Amino acid sequence: MSPTPFLSIIVPIYNTESCLSECLDSILAQTFADFEVLLIDDGSTDGSAALAGSYAAKDSRIRCIHKENGGHMSARQEGFRYASGEYVTFVDSDDWIDPSMYEHMCGAAAKHDTDVVCCNYTAVTPNKRIERRDVCAPGFYDRKGLEENVFPVMLFSGNFYHFGVSPSLCNKLFRRTLFKKHLFRVPLSLKLGEDGLAVYPCLLEASSACFLDKSLYYYRSSDGSLTHTMDHGRLAENRLLFDTYDRLTDLTAYPCMKKQLLYYYAYQCLLTFPPVFRTEQMSGPTGRKAFLAECSYPPIRRAFRGIRSNSVSGLHNKAFVFCIRHKLYGLFRFFLAH
Repeated sequence: MSPTPFLSIIVPIYNTESCLSECLDSILAQTFADFEVLLIDDGSTDGSAALAGSYAAKDSRIRCIHKENGGHMSARQEGFRYASGEYVTFVDSDDWIDPSMYEHMCGAAAKHDTDVVCCNYTAVTPNKRIERRDVCAPGFYDRKGLEENVFPVMLFSGNFYHFGVSPSLCNKLFRRTLFKKHLFRVPLSLKLGEDGLAVYPCLLEASSACFLDKSLYYYRSSDGSLTHTMDHGRLAENRLLFDTYDRLTDLTAYPCMKKQLLYYYAYQCLLTFPPVFRTEQMSGPTGRKAFLAECSYPPIRRAFRGIRSNSVSGLHNKAFVFCIRHKLYGLFRFFLAH
């Protein structure tokens, strides 16, 4: 490995002892070797920290950094502070990667001297594997190609609940010098949707990007993941997420983002509202007050007034759109129960 590695791989770790070895072994099995690994122990209370330390003791490319618990994005940002590679990427500690992942991705980065490289990924559940593919055709895109073919579909491909470019940080390489400011603009309190706040603004600034027609990252998905755990706090996170997008996105420079953000905000609300408002704490007058407040919040009101119902998939989703648009809490509760 050269004194300055080509790639920095950042792995946030928090209480994933049972699957951490599989993750780290998949990184060390890479056919590409010019990398450093930054293991960020985010205050783990199980054996994860000791296991991470044992890997660092056996391989000089690995550093283990311990910090107080601050959340996933806090660990990613801490890892980035130590990164020295020309490019940076992320692997979540309960996932794993294909042995050839970084040979393909770093090869594309070096060949095209590109700012961002993306690959497909596979969602792994206890019962099946589902490959997730970007809508953008595989290949190299210069700035003009990005503006014409990628930017118009990044957050909304035309099919509801389907991104044109996956928001995940983990199936991408970023030129470190470009990515730095975008990662540190992400609020640390966000636990849902935070990846996209770094990914999409970075792509908008990129001079070029490369999309690979290969599924190289394996994302472990389960009913207990953050995506499936909803509570009242998710509503405040939605607001923070939308406000941050509004602040970071220059719609004058990128008018194509206006429609996409409307559909993205509606998507996030339809992802979070049903499970949140099904909880006991959100029933009765408390729920009604909260529902009306969310429907009146400017980015949410703007989104549900701006999207077309026939662009939304599923009868229940169409019904929810109608209820949120017209602030019909009673009817919303009816559809939640049926």
